[in-house]
Amino acid sequence: MAGSPPRFSVLDLAPVREGGSISESYRNTVDLARHAETWGYTRFWLAEHHNMPGIASAATSILISHVAAGTSTIRVGSGGIMLPNHASLVIAEQFGTLESLYPGRIDLGVGRAPGSDGAAARALRYRTSDEEFPGQLGELLAFLAPAGPGQPLVAYPGAGSNVPVWLLGSSTYSAQLAAALGLPFAFASHFAPALLFEALDIYRSEFKASKFLEKPYAMAGIPLVAAESAAEAPKLATSLLQRHLRLIRRAPIFVPPPVETMDGLWSEAERYAVESRLSVAVIGGPDTVRHKLARILDETGVDELIFTSDVYDHRLRLRSFEIAAGAMKSIPGVGPAPREPVPAR
Repeated sequence: MAGSPPRFSVLDLAPVREGGSISESYRNTVDLARHAETWGYTRFWLAEHHNMPGIASAATSILISHVAAGTSTIRVGSGGIMLPNHASLVIAEQFGTLESLYPGRIDLGVGRAPGSDGAAARALRYRTSDEEFPGQLGELLAFLAPAGPGQPLVAYPGAGSNVPVWLLGSSTYSAQLAAALGLPFAFASHFAPALLFEALDIYRSEFKASKFLEKPYAMAGIPLVAAESAAEAPKLATSLLQRHLRLIRRAPIFVPPPVETMDGLWSEAERYAVESRLSVAVIGGPDTVRHKLARILDETGVDELIFTSDVYDHRLRLRSFEIAAGAMKSIPGVGPAPREPVPAR
């Protein structure tokens, strides 16, 4: 494991259930955040997605404010904002505003994917390349830093807020950029785990201390379905499997109710694709969850795990996160005590 006790957090996409509503989704999101706060979770992140019926977190900054207003101590932020969809100045102003409203509780995770399909990307005026993104990220960091004398363009609010910026990614490119800039790095292993270990190795080996961090700080996304028993969990997990199946079919991804079996619902090729996307998923009863999480921490050495859980029934979804929190606390050397990434002196 990492040298310091790993932490655990929540990634929520404001999922909408089949037969549910967007308003219900938002109520459930705030309810989950309130429970996560009491269970010792460190942060509650929301992710920007567009043109994806079943995910209601498109207006990410607004929803972050809503969740922060409904909680007291848990950090709230983006996991992430897809920066090429926006002007850096606007994001700096939005998160500077959030930091002013909820001091010391806001995170800004950014990514370079559109968080959408081609049609939405065009509508959003999405633009990026490997050459352009570092410049846009640099602009954002500059807007959040204290303004210099006579600076002609100032993010107000935003300037001097120093909102913590994380780089998110599912590739070695993102790992290299996070290392070069000395930023904390979150890997999207909850849906694209193939390059997890390679990306973590690159991030750690190439990391350069910065004004943001004196040493690397890495997080990994984990799909989670924790249940009261090992027998119950696989059935609950069929909602997760169906949702990823619909995602690769480019169909609406409302959270479906669980089914007895996936047989007949997918082809062998689709099964392989879904299971590949979910190769680091933690599914099981309390003992299984604890053992799997301990193994992941040991193998990756990450500083933090961030869980996402596609369980149809809200009550059982809450229980899934509660079981995971209990499992994390029971692993030697792991705890919910506050420990932010170490800033450079």
